[in-house]
Amino acid sequence: MARAAVVSLGKGEPKLRELVRTNDMVLVSAIGALLNGANIHHLELDQNMSVIEGSLGVLPRRILVHDDDYREARQLLADAGLAHELRADE
Repeated sequence: MARAAVVSLGKGEPKLRELVRTNDMVLVSAIGALLNGANIHHLELDQNMSVIEGSLGVLPRRILVHDDDYREARQLLADAGLAHELRADE
């Protein structure tokens, strides 16, 4: 299982942690709705990569959350039955 990435935006900037990586657009939408409902801010990265790959949907999208919200977001997805979609915890 792949490990979750930690992204630092620079010195003194907040760290973002990768929660999920998938090319399932329905799953991306469902996770976004869950996180929005729990008021957990998140970023969806690589959503415009389809232009490069020819809109085939083979390149996965990544969902990142702030380091402070990471545990809560993981628990939210686990409670929703999506634990198998989570990146490995570091």
